[in-house]
Amino acid sequence: MKYLHTMIRVTDPEATIRFFNVLGLQETRRIENEQGRFTLIFLAADEDSNGPGKRAEAEVELTYNWDPEAYGEGRNFGHLAYRVENIYESCQRLMDAGVTINRPPRDGNMAFIRTPDNISIELLQAGDPLPPAEPWVSMPNTGHW
Repeated sequence: MKYLHTMIRVTDPEATIRFFNVLGLQETRRIENEQGRFTLIFLAADEDSNGPGKRAEAEVELTYNWDPEAYGEGRNFGHLAYRVENIYESCQRLMDAGVTINRPPRDGNMAFIRTPDNISIELLQAGDPLPPAEPWVSMPNTGHW
């Protein structure tokens, strides 16, 4: 497993970028999603950066939702993300240990679980997504993440 990023939701992206710039992080890439009405801004320390436009070794992901939203229940902190070698095997191992898979890896690429304190953890398949497979394809979401 490899740590990828921590996601936080922001209401003022430019102010947040300035804050992280003071800490020493720089913007490495940005994704605008018109259909989903959000912007993802990835920041990294120089030591973690792989150059402009490329995924850094460790990142802070700023998520800016274009439609205003109040972030109660600590929802401004989004999730931690880890890359796994085989998302199906990882999820099965977690389920066998009693962990609820809140968002199953139906796409062979992404799943979400939660810590005992309800902090979301995103699991992402290393490389290309795996072919869709049961029981994951038919598994419903449980709760929220």
